[in-house]
Amino acid sequence: MSGETTGESADQPTEAGTASAGPELSGYERARKALEEARAAARASGKSVGQGRASPQRRPLRAGGSRRRWSGAGPDGRDPQPFGRLVGGIARERGWEPQIAEGTLFGMWEQIVGSDIASHAQPTALRDNVLSVQAESTAWATQLRYVQSQILAKIAAAVGDGAVTSLRITGPKAPSWRKGDRHVRGRGPRDTYG
Repeated sequence: MSGETTGESADQPTEAGTASAGPELSGYERARKALEEARAAARASGKSVGQGRASPQRRPLRAGGSRRRWSGAGPDGRDPQPFGRLVGGIARERGWEPQIAEGTLFGMWEQIVGSDIASHAQPTALRDNVLSVQAESTAWATQLRYVQSQILAKIAAAVGDGAVTSLRITGPKAPSWRKGDRHVRGRGPRDTYG
């Protein structure tokens, strides 16, 4: 019996003989083989395999269901952005748009409405999307009321829709007869110019 056992072991190659007789494994193949052996040992002992460390959160899929891994030739959100677009995004996030629209409107009034209108009428206040405009004469105030819709369209093109919804156009202010801190309520002087 001892002869049979010796004969069988001589016919079967040993593990050391296989490794030395076969081609030499590269570093990658050795690491892969070691990983497979470790996973098999973990499965045999009842541990979960492949769970490892918590993976970072993945980006949501695009509308088409695929992930974009590189930008390619076309424009991308990761590309450098123009300064004006970045400032506009910050203004929207922080709620500065109404103040920026008001500053643009008052600062560029002549470019928005034209030099002819700007030389005879000036904006005075913007409250609740109503722009107050004071004309130099009642004739100009009447003329501006006729072209009010055109002025609103020019303003919307310059500062955006909804910044100004209507105009309050007034003529020149009449002289005030009120002098000092104290006064009596009423219509004021009547028969002064007799």
